[in-house]
Amino acid sequence: MVEATLRTHRLHDLSHFGLRIVAGVLFMVHSVGKFDSGSSGFFSSIGLPAELGFLIGVLELVGGALLIAGVLTRITSSLLAIEMLGVMIYIKKVQTFSGRGGLELELLAFVILLTIVVLGPGRISISHIAKKIPRFLQ
Repeated sequence: MVEATLRTHRLHDLSHFGLRIVAGVLFMVHSVGKFDSGSSGFFSSIGLPAELGFLIGVLELVGGALLIAGVLTRITSSLLAIEMLGVMIYIKKVQTFSGRGGLELELLAFVILLTIVVLGPGRISISHIAKKIPRFLQ
């Protein structure tokens, strides 16, 4: 029987680490606006509780930091992917792909997060260094 194996090289580790860094920084930078007083008005205007803005901001800030560090990456990526799915369906209403109100950035973030869920934290992560963290928590 033929067995498939993934080839792992340093470039794979670096590219995986880079993917986590880019996603983490994207969410951390994007979270800053959620702590502004103007974001509560936005959430109220679309029919969501104003307090949800703060909670989403915390999810994006802490989640971004966890992605960069490589701790709880699967759980964090899953939560952020659910958030991106909610943004695409509830806020953007899947109206247009590009341009004003387009969902191309959210879709790209969603696919990156799903990739991180599948790949896990990688070798350049705190989870890999600690080695005592169960796989499902990585």
